[in-house]
Amino acid sequence: QLQLVESGGGLVQPGGSLRLSCAGSGFTLDYYTMGWFRQAPGKEREGVSCLSSSDGSIYYADSVKGRFTISRDSAKNTVYLQMNSLKPEDTAVYYCAARRITTSQLMCQLTMGDYWGQGTQVTVSS
Repeated sequence: QLQLVESGGGLVQPGGSLRLSCAGSGFTLDYYTMGWFRQAPGKEREGVSCLSSSDGSIYYADSVKGRFTISRDSAKNTVYLQMNSLKPEDTAVYYCAARRITTSQLMCQLTMGDYWGQGTQVTVSS
Protein backbone atom coordinates (compact mmCIF):
# COMPACT_ATOMS: atom_id res chain seq x y z
CA GLN A 1 0.00 0.00 0.00
CA LEU A 2 1.40 3.36 -1.05
CA GLN A 3 1.25 5.82 1.79
CA LEU A 4 2.58 9.20 2.93
CA VAL A 5 2.48 10.04 6.63
CA GLU A 6 3.17 13.54 7.92
CA SER A 7 4.30 14.37 11.43
CA GLY A 8 5.85 17.24 13.36
CA GLY A 9 3.00 19.71 13.49
CA GLY A 10 1.92 21.46 16.65
CA LEU A 11 1.47 24.75 18.44
CA VAL A 12 4.33 27.23 18.31
CA GLN A 13 4.76 30.89 19.21
CA PRO A 14 5.40 33.51 16.53
CA GLY A 15 9.08 33.49 15.62
CA GLY A 16 9.44 29.84 16.53
CA SER A 17 10.40 26.83 14.43
CA LEU A 18 9.00 23.44 13.51
CA ARG A 19 10.20 20.63 11.30
CA LEU A 20 7.61 18.61 9.44
CA SER A 21 8.37 15.11 8.23
CA CYS A 22 6.74 13.12 5.43
CA ALA A 23 7.57 9.43 5.47
CA GLY A 24 6.81 7.28 2.48
CA SER A 25 5.92 3.59 2.54
CA GLY A 26 5.30 1.24 -0.34
CA PHE A 27 7.23 3.37 -2.83
CA THR A 28 10.53 5.23 -3.16
CA LEU A 29 10.19 8.98 -2.76
CA ASP A 30 13.41 9.64 -4.69
CA TYR A 31 11.55 8.87 -7.92
CA TYR A 32 8.89 11.47 -7.23
CA THR A 33 8.77 15.22 -7.15
CA MET A 34 7.73 15.95 -3.59
CA GLY A 35 5.78 18.90 -2.31
CA TRP A 36 4.42 20.52 0.81
CA PHE A 37 1.06 22.22 0.66
CA ARG A 38 -1.10 23.96 3.21
CA GLN A 39 -4.73 24.82 3.66
CA ALA A 40 -6.03 27.38 6.10
CA PRO A 41 -9.71 27.52 7.13
CA GLY A 42 -11.82 29.03 4.38
CA LYS A 43 -8.94 29.12 1.91
CA GLU A 44 -7.82 26.99 -1.00
CA ARG A 45 -4.92 24.59 -0.68
CA GLU A 46 -1.69 26.23 -1.81
CA GLY A 47 1.77 25.02 -2.68
CA VAL A 48 4.42 25.94 -0.12
CA SER A 49 7.52 24.21 -1.43
CA CYS A 50 8.29 21.50 -3.96
CA LEU A 51 11.45 19.53 -4.72
CA SER A 52 12.02 18.04 -8.14
CA SER A 53 13.11 14.41 -8.49
CA SER A 54 14.90 14.96 -11.80
CA ASP A 55 17.22 17.93 -11.25
CA GLY A 56 16.78 18.81 -7.60
CA SER A 57 15.27 22.19 -8.39
CA ILE A 58 13.24 23.72 -5.60
CA TYR A 59 10.23 26.00 -5.66
CA TYR A 60 9.17 28.15 -2.73
CA ALA A 61 6.07 30.25 -2.46
CA ASP A 62 6.95 33.93 -2.04
CA SER A 63 5.35 33.96 1.38
CA VAL A 64 7.85 31.42 2.78
CA LYS A 65 11.06 32.24 0.91
CA GLY A 66 13.99 32.66 3.28
CA ARG A 67 12.08 31.02 6.15
CA PHE A 68 11.23 27.49 5.00
CA THR A 69 13.56 24.80 3.65
CA ILE A 70 12.57 21.57 1.92
CA SER A 71 14.90 18.58 1.89
CA ARG A 72 14.86 14.83 1.48
CA ASP A 73 16.67 11.95 3.18
CA SER A 74 16.85 9.06 0.73
CA ALA A 75 18.02 6.57 3.35
CA LYS A 76 14.95 7.28 5.46
CA ASN A 77 12.59 7.69 2.48
CA THR A 78 11.47 10.91 4.08
CA VAL A 79 10.98 14.52 3.02
CA TYR A 80 11.22 17.40 5.48
CA LEU A 81 10.02 20.96 5.72
CA GLN A 82 12.02 23.08 8.12
CA MET A 83 9.97 26.12 9.09
CA ASN A 84 11.66 29.03 10.84
CA SER A 85 10.46 32.49 11.86
CA LEU A 86 6.90 31.27 11.88
CA LYS A 87 4.07 33.77 11.62
CA PRO A 88 0.40 33.51 12.60
CA GLU A 89 -0.47 33.48 8.89
CA ASP A 90 1.44 30.20 8.53
CA THR A 91 -1.31 28.53 10.56
CA ALA A 92 -2.85 25.76 8.44
CA VAL A 93 -3.06 22.04 7.90
CA TYR A 94 0.09 21.01 6.06
CA TYR A 95 0.05 18.18 3.55
CA CYS A 96 2.80 16.43 1.67
CA ALA A 97 2.30 15.00 -1.79
CA ALA A 98 4.17 13.00 -4.40
CA ARG A 99 3.92 13.43 -8.15
CA ARG A 100 5.58 11.06 -10.62
CA ILE A 101 6.57 13.31 -13.51
CA THR A 102 6.50 17.07 -13.08
CA THR A 103 8.64 20.07 -12.27
CA SER A 104 8.75 21.51 -8.80
CA GLN A 105 7.23 24.78 -9.99
CA LEU A 106 4.29 23.14 -11.77
CA MET A 107 3.56 20.83 -8.88
CA CYS A 108 3.38 23.67 -6.40
CA GLN A 109 1.63 26.23 -8.59
CA LEU A 110 -1.03 23.79 -9.82
CA THR A 111 -1.35 21.86 -6.55
CA MET A 112 -0.71 18.54 -8.25
CA GLY A 113 -0.19 15.24 -6.48
CA ASP A 114 -0.59 11.55 -7.25
CA TYR A 115 -0.43 10.63 -3.58
CA TRP A 116 -1.30 12.73 -0.55
CA GLY A 117 -0.73 12.44 3.16
CA GLN A 118 -3.43 12.95 5.76
CA GLY A 119 -2.13 16.34 6.91
CA THR A 120 -0.68 17.75 10.11
CA GLN A 121 -1.91 20.86 11.91
CA VAL A 122 0.44 23.79 12.42
CA THR A 123 -0.78 26.58 14.68
CA VAL A 124 1.27 29.72 15.23
CA SER A 125 -0.09 31.70 18.13
CA SER A 126 1.01 33.44 21.30
